[in-house]
Amino acid sequence: MHWLHLSVAVVFEITVALAAGKAEGFRNRTWTLVTLLSGATATFFLSRALLTFDVGVGYALWTSVAGIGITVLGALLFGQRLDWRKALGIAVVITGVVGLQLSGAA
Repeated sequence: MHWLHLSVAVVFEITVALAAGKAEGFRNRTWTLVTLLSGATATFFLSRALLTFDVGVGYALWTSVAGIGITVLGALLFGQRLDWRKALGIAVVITGVVGLQLSGAA
C-alpha cells in the first residue's frame, strides 16, 4: 500500500508544479486553488507512504520521480527542451532511485 500512496503523492506533486506554472504568481485563482489542493493532497499521501518508508528514502523517491515526470511533461506539453544533458540527468536520477530501492528500504 505504501507504493500506492507514494505513487499518488508523485502524481499530485507533478500536478502542483504544472498548476503553479499556470497560476501566474497566484493571480489566477482557479490554478492557484488547483496548486494548493494538489499540494495538500500530495503531502497527505506522502505522509501515508512515510509510515513505511524511511523519511529520507521516501522523500528522495517522491521528489526525484516527480522531478522526472515534471521534466518529461514539460517537454511534451509545453515544448520545453529535453536535450542529452537533461536525459543524462534523468538517467542518473533513475539509477539513484533504483539504488535506493535495492538498498532494502521499504
